[in-house]
Amino acid sequence: MIQLDQLLADLADLVGVESPSLDLQALDRCAEVLSGIVERRLGSPPELIATSAGPIVHWRAGGEPKVLVLGHHDTVFPMGTLAGRPFAVADGRATGPGVFDMKAGIVQAVHAVASLADRSGIEILMTPDEEVGSDASRALLETRAAACGRVLVLEPSADGGALKTARKGVGTFEVVVHGKASHAGLEPEKGINSLVAAAELIGAIATFGDPALATTVTPTMATSGTAENVVPAETRVRVDVRIEEPAEEARLDRAMSELASTATSVAGATVEILGGINRPPMHSSASATLFPLAAAAAAAVGITDIRGVGVGGGSDGNFTAALGIPTLDGLGAVGGGAHADHEFVLVDTMVQRAELLAELIRRL
Repeated sequence: MIQLDQLLADLADLVGVESPSLDLQALDRCAEVLSGIVERRLGSPPELIATSAGPIVHWRAGGEPKVLVLGHHDTVFPMGTLAGRPFAVADGRATGPGVFDMKAGIVQAVHAVASLADRSGIEILMTPDEEVGSDASRALLETRAAACGRVLVLEPSADGGALKTARKGVGTFEVVVHGKASHAGLEPEKGINSLVAAAELIGAIATFGDPALATTVTPTMATSGTAENVVPAETRVRVDVRIEEPAEEARLDRAMSELASTATSVAGATVEILGGINRPPMHSSASATLFPLAAAAAAAVGITDIRGVGVGGGSDGNFTAALGIPTLDGLGAVGGGAHADHEFVLVDTMVQRAELLAELIRRL
């Protein structure tokens, strides 16, 4: 039987160790704590697989692989966040850095598997770099997903506890404009103002989206210059891209690449384009066979209003779905505020969500 006090005890331990992406020491510590939780609840330790982005935590029950339970143990919050926002449970909510995305989902999954008498064929894989693109863990997660044949992703639920049956493809471009520095007061005419050139390009980039196809192209960050009295020699602009239609990737690659030859009013400025779409879309067809099973599993544990929705964010499920592997996402915690200081998990949903996952795995 899945017990709330045990879920919360493990969640306190996991939230209590910070794990910002790319902080290798912090991720090592988090993997060790997670490994201890897995061994304590499942009776055997996971394998810790070293990568350039931190350790992958991989547990196998043995037997012919049948289902991969997929998540990540890195978070978006910098070291030191925990001191100002420690784990707490109050007014029916669990809070703390990473509690919703996705440490509660991880704990629920471990307890779900622990509740099963027959664990044969189950694998649990937690990556250390999902929040920064999964470059170091992608190959292994795809290999294990292909071996298992079905993937259940522990990302937080959508609003109201909905499962995520489709996701947009996600990418980031970086536009680097190269100019030439000069004194902004004495001889600005001898410089090449990269910031002015970038501003003109941003206006063009903002038109690349296509609402009819649900494609969004959004300039989000810019850095430029070295001092207020220097003509900026370099400007960098980050551009967030989201697509539903796979064909949009080629169109946007072409549109962004053409910026390198786009003339601006700043003579001598040159443009470099970096990045691209790194997560393909997760089409709704990927979850078509799994969602009905999840709905039946939900009803069996007393959840009568489960929904499936498409969302704009990406996850590691995008990779597995793109390989044609049945994938269902959003099986983690119910709450809100992902990536924000007010993130929370609704405590009274935790046991039932763990039971839902356990029942779905049992049916698979």
